[in-house]
Amino acid sequence: MERLFGLRTVVTGAASGIGLAIARRFLEEGARVVLGYHSRRPPGPLPPGRAIAQRADVTDPEEVAALVRRATEEWDGLDVMVNNAGVGVAATTPETSEEDFWQVMRVCVLGTFLGMKHAIPAIRNSGGGVIINMSSIAALVGLKERAVYSAAKGAVLALSRAAAIDHIEEGVRINCIAPGTVETPWIERITSTLPDPEEARRKMRARQPHGRFVRPEEVAAMAAYLASEEAASVVGACMVVDGGMTAR
Repeated sequence: MERLFGLRTVVTGAASGIGLAIARRFLEEGARVVLGYHSRRPPGPLPPGRAIAQRADVTDPEEVAALVRRATEEWDGLDVMVNNAGVGVAATTPETSEEDFWQVMRVCVLGTFLGMKHAIPAIRNSGGGVIINMSSIAALVGLKERAVYSAAKGAVLALSRAAAIDHIEEGVRINCIAPGTVETPWIERITSTLPDPEEARRKMRARQPHGRFVRPEEVAAMAAYLASEEAASVVGACMVVDGGMTAR
């Protein structure tokens, strides 16, 4: 399939997990992608000519602007922005330090805000396009020991809906995705801090009604749909990919 042929795209948090899966899916469907990453090691291997890896801290306005500028300079415009970068902590409200609170808010909320702030003018000037933000089912239902993460992803959802209404008449279509528990390195980071990591993984897996973690590729498939013309009337939506967690 090449539904996304030629689309000039930026994906943040693309070193691994959901972000890397989205970048790969877009490349498979013919898009051109700037992969923003914050890890020490860039994502790869990447097809030459259609993929560029660029290190970026999504909480830094200049580095986010540089990501968008890289796409517009390389390919003379921007069609799609995927604000995927995020972090989380496993803690209740009293257990969450102020340092962790601001770190999660800065990466998830400020990072999404900055991505939209710089991408919207570029997409508008390119004739219109799509922004996809990464929320979570934590924005929709209560999850144990995810207080600040839930607050941050709730903010991403609200920000996405507000921006969708602000910019649809300019040809910028904005939506978000709410994944359930996805099999990514994030699970390892969260469970490794707990007394029994394997038991924590088992409980996280068991709460999925379909009996397994969501695969990053399944979230990437939703992102590809939202970026395509098939989703032309999907505006300000929160697309749930959670194996049934929010249906309970």
